[in-house]
Amino acid sequence: MSEARRKAAKPSRRKKHWALRLLGWLAALMFLGIIGAVAAFFVMYQTTKIPDINKEFTTNTTTVTYADQRNPLGSFYEQNRNTVPLSQIPKRVQDAVIAAEDRSFWTNPGISPSGMVRAAANILRGEQLQGGSTITQQYVKIMYLTQERTVSRKLNELFIATKLGRSQDKSKTLEGYLNTIYFGEGAYGISAAGDAYFGVKDPNKLTVQQAALLATVLNNPRLFDVNDPDPRTKKRIIERYHYVLLGMQQMGTITAAQETQYGNSLPSLANMKKKSSRYAGAKGFLLDMARKELLQRGFTEEQISGGGLKVTTTFNYGQQKKMLTAAENELPKKRDNLHVGMAAVQPGTGQLLAMYGGPDYLKSQLNWATSKARPGSSFKPFALAAALEDKKSIWDTFQGDSPIVIQGLKLNNEFNQDYGDVSLLKATEQSINTAFYDLVDKQMDDGPNKLVDVAEAVGIPKTKYLEAGRHNPSTVLGPDPYASAVDMASAYATFAAEGKYVPLHVIKEVRGPDGKVLFSDASLINKAVQAIPVETAQMVNYVLQDVVQKGTGNGAKDLDRPVAGKTGTAGGVAVEDRAKNKACGGCKDGSATLTSWWTGYTPQLSTSVVYRAGKDGESNLDDYTNEKAFFGGTWPLKTWLAYMKGALDGIDETPFPEPTEDALSNGSPTPAYTPPPNTPTNTPASTPPPNTPASTPPPNTPTRTPPPDTPTPPKPTKTRPTKTPDFPTLPTGGPGTPTDQPTEPAGGQ
Repeated sequence: MSEARRKAAKPSRRKKHWALRLLGWLAALMFLGIIGAVAAFFVMYQTTKIPDINKEFTTNTTTVTYADQRNPLGSFYEQNRNTVPLSQIPKRVQDAVIAAEDRSFWTNPGISPSGMVRAAANILRGEQLQGGSTITQQYVKIMYLTQERTVSRKLNELFIATKLGRSQDKSKTLEGYLNTIYFGEGAYGISAAGDAYFGVKDPNKLTVQQAALLATVLNNPRLFDVNDPDPRTKKRIIERYHYVLLGMQQMGTITAAQETQYGNSLPSLANMKKKSSRYAGAKGFLLDMARKELLQRGFTEEQISGGGLKVTTTFNYGQQKKMLTAAENELPKKRDNLHVGMAAVQPGTGQLLAMYGGPDYLKSQLNWATSKARPGSSFKPFALAAALEDKKSIWDTFQGDSPIVIQGLKLNNEFNQDYGDVSLLKATEQSINTAFYDLVDKQMDDGPNKLVDVAEAVGIPKTKYLEAGRHNPSTVLGPDPYASAVDMASAYATFAAEGKYVPLHVIKEVRGPDGKVLFSDASLINKAVQAIPVETAQMVNYVLQDVVQKGTGNGAKDLDRPVAGKTGTAGGVAVEDRAKNKACGGCKDGSATLTSWWTGYTPQLSTSVVYRAGKDGESNLDDYTNEKAFFGGTWPLKTWLAYMKGALDGIDETPFPEPTEDALSNGSPTPAYTPPPNTPTNTPASTPPPNTPASTPPPNTPTRTPPPDTPTPPKPTKTRPTKTPDFPTLPTGGPGTPTDQPTEPAGGQ
């Protein structure tokens, strides 16, 4: 080998030696790190002391107030607890809880290594600390620590649990756990739980099935809420219940035959205690809604029921009283099985100021203000906004005659009335169905999809029914349970706020027992998003003011201030007629009014009212009126007006900012309809909250002169579609859970 080649090989050997040395250093550092970690763990373990039992466990009741923080709305569960010795808790009950929560309880050191790994992984990923807790860890968290989810709290829990597992008899830990764990329904401990769910105070009298269900619930009283009618919740409960029984069988507590026998059905809840009287009346719906939002914001059941929280809601005390009066007094004379849902939202803040879900939460937990329903024609403003975004003009003309053929289906106006070619302004004002079918399904590319985009952007929650509407030509008439009164008030509030959207909410502030602010809705309000352009919102407001001045909502003029809004009714087959309708091949399709709406707003307040009838809200509303139909411009508007007059009393008038002259003059009006003259543009005024006196009122918006009243034609016989549609049609099941479908899409005014 040459001298040059021998010299070239030396750098290679030096690189190899350098790499080996680096690996050696890394191995040494890793070894030192492991030693350091073990040493740190040992030091922390030795210096950690088991503290005194948490004196705060006596539980502070969480209090809830109206927005003014003076008037109490109520409180959540007060602590229900009765301590019993382990000797009075039979083995079947002990084993049910162990099978559910910690099957290695009698042998583990108080902590779960796999749980620690999961916790460490969560810490590294920056995720919430959760999962993997043994019974000992859960007991430590309840008795010695707080409910907060932080790294330091989790580490303390691990060290204390380890020490407790080595220093305290397991039976003592289990006894403490069974007397302190939260089972929901305000019940802490097994004795209180047996009493709350089954009317059985003595744990010795609990059956295997009852013990298994209690062990099921304690894992997460919200996810396994036995009062929740949602079939998904029931499915979760059954699956968890079977998991507990299987564990008991594997532990030898019950036989395989007993596991099968007990798994065939859940134990009876006939003796379950009724909700506390603090939920009585209409305010029970407010408390329930506040509780649900607290859970969504990450507060635990234990914190809510007994964490001593000070919860301030967005509900306005004065507004709520006025809404209650309107909802329970401004009604038709016939009221049996007639239901009203109402909601008022403050534009620009997303705050729900008032809500009426029913007369008494204890008698029925079905909230008519949050229950999804068919919005009918009150969905048309979203189509209007989508059309404006699609570069359409309010002066563009569309087919107003009835019927119109869409995908081979003949679709009609209410009472088959003809209007000729009409502008988009006139179509909205008079709620002309065929013109909106023409707009969305013929004149716009992918119209239903664009309509849904706008609806979701301004505040209508995304649901499977609304998403299905992206492919449904009848979506523009709101044929499916797309929205609730709360949803509609929120979405129209976005129009009132010139397109700015803030998520609807009912929690204004939460403070801990020490007064520390744990949540403030300023975090939501400060992140308002421009859901639709200002110009689009201003034009929608302009058009919906015409609905009041000249159209189906002209009764709202009695408010005597600038107001915009839209009526809505949805037709279908009443639940009482569905069997007959099926037998006669659809002879009663579209014969009933199933929902009736009025959603109206000023720049300061957006309020929606929905009427429904029957046990499930699926009966015919037309039975409650002498009019041709139970239109949104009748009783829903009257109830709305009764509330809004009082709600806005003392608040100065504020006009809606007008669209620009260029926007109003874009295009030329159709000969069939003469648009009103342009109105001078007003400077937007600030929006004071209801019941807050405003500064000097701005000048009133010039009043538009309505045309002479048009005689109402006689009610003709409704014509059924001549061809079955090949797109989704009206659901007719219970609130938000349709089960049967007639063939006629929703319609009406």
